Order: sequence, then C-alpha cells, then structure tokens
Amino acid sequence: MRPLLLAGAACAALSARSASAQEIGLYGGWLTGANTNTYSWAIDYTEGFGRYVAGSITWLNEGHLPDHHRDGQAVQIWGRLPLAQNRFVVALGAGPYRYFDTEAAEQGQGYSNTHGWGGLFSARATWYTSRRVTANLQVNRVQVSRGPSTTAVLVGVGYQLDAPDEPGPRSYALPRTHDVTNNEITLMAGQTILNSLESQTSTAAAIEYRRGLTHWLDGTLGYLHEGGGLKARRDGLTAQLWLTRAFLDDSLTLGFGAGAYAAIHHGNDPDERSTGDGILSGLVSVSASYRFTQHWAARVTWNRVVTRYSRDTDVLMGGIGYRF
Repeated sequence: MRPLLLAGAACAALSARSASAQEIGLYGGWLTGANTNTYSWAIDYTEGFGRYVAGSITWLNEGHLPDHHRDGQAVQIWGRLPLAQNRFVVALGAGPYRYFDTEAAEQGQGYSNTHGWGGLFSARATWYTSRRVTANLQVNRVQVSRGPSTTAVLVGVGYQLDAPDEPGPRSYALPRTHDVTNNEITLMAGQTILNSLESQTSTAAAIEYRRGLTHWLDGTLGYLHEGGGLKARRDGLTAQLWLTRAFLDDSLTLGFGAGAYAAIHHGNDPDERSTGDGILSGLVSVSASYRFTQHWAARVTWNRVVTRYSRDTDVLMGGIGYRF
C-alpha cells in the first residue's frame, strides 16, 4: 500500500538520530496554479542531521483550485546554511510528495479521489529568537505529472521542542533513554468529513490500544466508527505503526502514523459493499497527546482514510486515554 511506503521512508530518515522532531512549524499563505489563485497551509516537523543538513515531514494543503482539492504528505531533505551567529538560517529542501486529490468527475457530475506521487521543492528562511520561537518565510513548488503543478509563498511560526545548546537550530536531536509509550487505551469522538466536493460530515468514534515498541516507534490496534451520515455507514479494525517523540518531560507527545483499515460497509450502494476494493484501505494519521496526571492523558488525532473507490475521508477526533 503506497501510503506505507512514504511512512517507511519517513521512519528511515528520521530514525537516524533517535527519530525526534526538534521543531514544529505552522504555515499559511498564497498559492497559484491552474491559472488561478487560492490559499495554502502546512504543518511540518524538522530535525537536524548535522549543522548543514536536516530532514522534515510535512502535511501540505494546496487549497481549492478549479476542480481540484489537493493535499498530502511529503518527506524532504534540507541543506541549510546558518548565518548571523546561527540566528538566521537559509535552506533548500526537496523530496517526494504523496498527494490525495478530490477532482470533479470527467463526465460532468460527481467527483473522484485521485492518489499520486509528485515532488515538493522548497526554499526557506528562518529567524531564531531567544525564546525558542522561529519566524519563517517559505516558497514551495509542487511538481506533479497528473493535475496542476503549483507555486506557493508561505509565512509561518515555529517552536523548538528541544531547547538548543546555543542560538539557532540544534544540530542533532536529543537521544532517548526509554520508550515514549508503555500501554495506553484511548476513547475518542469527533467528526468524519467525506473528501467530496461538498464535504459531507458525520459523527465519528474510536477506541485504540497503543503500545511502545522502541524508543521512537509505537504500534496501535483499534476500532473506528465513521458514522452514518455519509452515503453508507462504515466502520472496522485499524492497525498502524507510529513514529513518536515526547517533549516537556514526556508530557507532550507527537506522532505520525500509517497502516491499514479493514472496513465493514452498511448500505445498498454497490460501491460501499464490503467486497473487493472496499474491504482494505490505507490509514495515515497525525496525533498529539498531553499527559495531565501520571496515568491520564488527552489525545487529538487527524486520520486520513485512503480508499480505492473514491470514498476517502478525514476523521478528526479527540479523547481521553489511560496509560499503564
């Protein structure tokens, strides 16, 4: 399953130095493509592999172009040059982009969910303040063979999750001495959004068991209910591997996960029956948790269900977990 290939590349790249994300950034700005203008936003995690090299994982949204609603994940390698006593850094990045595009159907009505591969090429300038906050200016070029290629100018703010030893970016991530997670059971509720041109919604719920496998890798098993407000009710079993890192004395965790979703469909639409392509789908997720007592934690998760029959969904959930 192709989403797993991208997750595997991310794990290989970011595990080189304890798989920790040193900086988190949130970006927003303007995008041009297909002879029109729209918005763009992104969330990324960046980790140093040395003074002049870094790696990142990005969730990129390319806004609403005519007949295209496209977003996806990218893994990039960056060459960076610190200036002004390390407080100002310029960088160039490139890497694969796994995109998910909601397109208008070719015959006039309806839509289709198209998945593909492209490239993300970026230039970034970052100013590092004395309080671990960063100010960023970035230019992205998305190059794809199917659909419009785009150019975006983004401004952003970031935060250094690991405090640096000196001004500027940390060259290497801090090593971990124990697993991020032991055992965790979490109950969550939220909303399912169908990746169609109308973005229909429904109520979602899930239960998840999480287990730490290594200092930087978690595994989860769960049951996901996407609700009944879409064309048909869909629920089933989930299994994922997570690249995970803890900060703030292990109170805050951030994770990127990918895996499989074995769905059961309840409805009369032939496209929604639990046969053929409808049984097994991909599941790509971003999750964060905050531990407020020794055993209890709050968790928020954004899931992307990746189907082969144009029923992709975003499932946004929050809940409470018990760790033991």
